[in-house]
Amino acid sequence: MHDTITLAAGWIQTGTGLGNSIRTLIFDVAIPVMCGIFVVVVGWKTKAPGPTIMACIFAAVLWGLSSNMATLKNKTTEDIVQYQGGPAASRSDQ
Repeated sequence: MHDTITLAAGWIQTGTGLGNSIRTLIFDVAIPVMCGIFVVVVGWKTKAPGPTIMACIFAAVLWGLSSNMATLKNKTTEDIVQYQGGPAASRSDQ
C-alpha cells in the first residue's frame, strides 16, 4: 500500500495566510489611508471648499464600498441567481 503525501501542504497554507493578510492590509489600512491622502492633496492643491468636499464624498463612497465587499458579493450572487430564473429553474435549448 502506498500512502498519499501532499508535499506542498505547508506552502499552500502559507500562501493562503499571506493572501488573507494582504487582503486585510489592503482593505483595512491601504484604502482608508489612500482616501485620506486623496482628500488632503485635493484640498492642498485647490485650496477651495467645493472640490475638497467632493473629494471627501468620493473618498467616503470608495471607503464604504470597499468595506462592504462581502455584502456586495452576496447581493450580486442573489441578483444573478434571480436573473437566471432561480435555483429551481431548468435550462433547455430552444
